[in-house]
Amino acid sequence: MEQIENTTLDELKFGDTASLAHTLTYKKGQRHEKGRGYRILIEKTWGLQPVRTAVVHPVDAVSLVAAIEAAKEGLIVPVLIGPEKRIRTAAEQAHIDLAPYEIVPTEHSAAAAAEAVALARAGKVDALMKGALHTDELMHEVVDGAHGLRTARRISHVFAMDAPAYPRPLFITDAAINIFPTLEDKRHIVQNAIDLTHALQIPELPRVAILSAVETVTEKLKSTLDAAALCKMADRGQIVGGILDGPLAFDNAVSEEAAKIKGIVSPVAGRADIFVVPDLEAGNMLYKQLVYLGDADAAGIVLGARVPIVLTSRSDNTLARLGSCAMALLVANKASSDKGAHP
Repeated sequence: MEQIENTTLDELKFGDTASLAHTLTYKKGQRHEKGRGYRILIEKTWGLQPVRTAVVHPVDAVSLVAAIEAAKEGLIVPVLIGPEKRIRTAAEQAHIDLAPYEIVPTEHSAAAAAEAVALARAGKVDALMKGALHTDELMHEVVDGAHGLRTARRISHVFAMDAPAYPRPLFITDAAINIFPTLEDKRHIVQNAIDLTHALQIPELPRVAILSAVETVTEKLKSTLDAAALCKMADRGQIVGGILDGPLAFDNAVSEEAAKIKGIVSPVAGRADIFVVPDLEAGNMLYKQLVYLGDADAAGIVLGARVPIVLTSRSDNTLARLGSCAMALLVANKASSDKGAHP
């Protein structure tokens, strides 16, 4: 990996920063500019048509502003779905002119979720975006066996973290959808995350760390057995497009020095891009620790459905919300390109 010790991020041209991980080797303790990763994602969408997006139940100022900001950035064409009176009240509170935007009125949040899924099934929108409703309420409609957006893939969630102290892309999966994933679930979770990095145009094969509490395989910890099996699946072509290793403890996944001390020889240790957690609780704690103790931001997206689904949090800042929408646009664009290449 090329080492650039005397160049700041702002001095690098965009072509050099397409992936922070693959152009820079940081000195120990060096940090990159906060939010830089999301700005790069947004730059990658320049020249693409915004993705037509069903914004589900945007009845408060926070969720409505997030959608309108993404529209102004050229990332989405929002279709606002929910109780029209409440949407307009939120717009008045946020001083937003709704004249340019389509509103599909529904009675309540459950109806808004159902309508958004129906529009996606009909091909009238190419992405969904969560508004002011619970994630469970939206996902209930998405995963419905008869009328939802299921595919052959297991639906899973990925956080794209912007962690200033980490010199590589950092994706965490699954911290929001799959509570106790099986081995087969994890195969889909890993593949969804790998495919995401390709859609985001990260130039090298992503390095995938299958996390556990230890780096050796033991029957006492199921996560280590799953990790070993996932790596063998990759060897046999059941998972493609990435470099897997595990089990790895978190310190070994992020620190080459820690891995070296423990005698771990691995193409992933210390250079991981994707962190696959054992279960939702572990993932949720990991991403929140990075946010609240590591000064990181989190942009979230749901994959494995017919269309990408943007999940934003009320606590997300503007750039993280835009990063989530940029991912959805890049994923939708990749899906459209693949469909055109293989009709």
